[in-house]
Amino acid sequence: MNVKQSFDTQDMKTFEPAEKVGLISTINPEGQVHITLITSMMSPDPTHLALGQFCVGLSKWYMQNNPHVGFLIMSLDRKMWRGKAMWKYKKNDGPEYEFFNELPMFRYNAYFGINTVHYMDLVETTHSQNLPMAKIIPAAILTILAKGSAKTNEPQRILKPFAEDLFNKLDSLKFISYIGNDGFPKIIPVIQCQAADSRRLVFSPLAYKDELSDIPADTPVAVFCMTLDMQSVLIRGTFNGYSRNRLIKTGIVDIDWVYNSMPPKHEQIYPEIELKPVVNF
Repeated sequence: MNVKQSFDTQDMKTFEPAEKVGLISTINPEGQVHITLITSMMSPDPTHLALGQFCVGLSKWYMQNNPHVGFLIMSLDRKMWRGKAMWKYKKNDGPEYEFFNELPMFRYNAYFGINTVHYMDLVETTHSQNLPMAKIIPAAILTILAKGSAKTNEPQRILKPFAEDLFNKLDSLKFISYIGNDGFPKIIPVIQCQAADSRRLVFSPLAYKDELSDIPADTPVAVFCMTLDMQSVLIRGTFNGYSRNRLIKTGIVDIDWVYNSMPPKHEQIYPEIELKPVVNF
């Protein structure tokens, strides 16, 4: 994959609007990858990234604990950049703080604005890429044909029906992430991914074949699913390599953790957390 160490002027201009897809992949204290949607991401200069924090999610804590970050930016015309960055510091003032809070999404928000700006050094980025729809569409069709024979047949649900349906929407966007040998999380579009059932995700590797083939079997991964209506869910699980389902080569991810990534309340969905009474007021 052709990479560079700085953004072009046109790249930086494209990143300015808040109306885009911005993903950050971070590493939690247990060494597991975590993906967060952060549309307030831009480049203040060719070798840095800045992102605005308007609610405190897990990724902001994780990147301060482990500064190795993977990122993906996709504009509304489906131009995409992916790369690696190192978290450096945060501020609650300065030109980027003012810039974010002047964006219409935050300036006219009655409930919250940007309260903190996080800064990262750019390590590398791809050149602008188009989504390869000529491969994604047939990959999605193959996935739909294969998923029926990839079911786990386990009765206990992991994904709630809403989340399972979200993964199976043809217009939802899906991205898989894992930690590479260099210690940085890597994000790969896997838009063709579908839920075989509530416990397993499957995908044809026809789109992004080379990158998906680089993920070793038995690797812990995270998969983020979202729609442009800002509905989203995050799962973690194990990539169990490839198998043939109805003669179609299919990647398998068995789910073991589910997280509601939508505001206003981010929380773990599975395994379910026991409710505890409040005894101290």
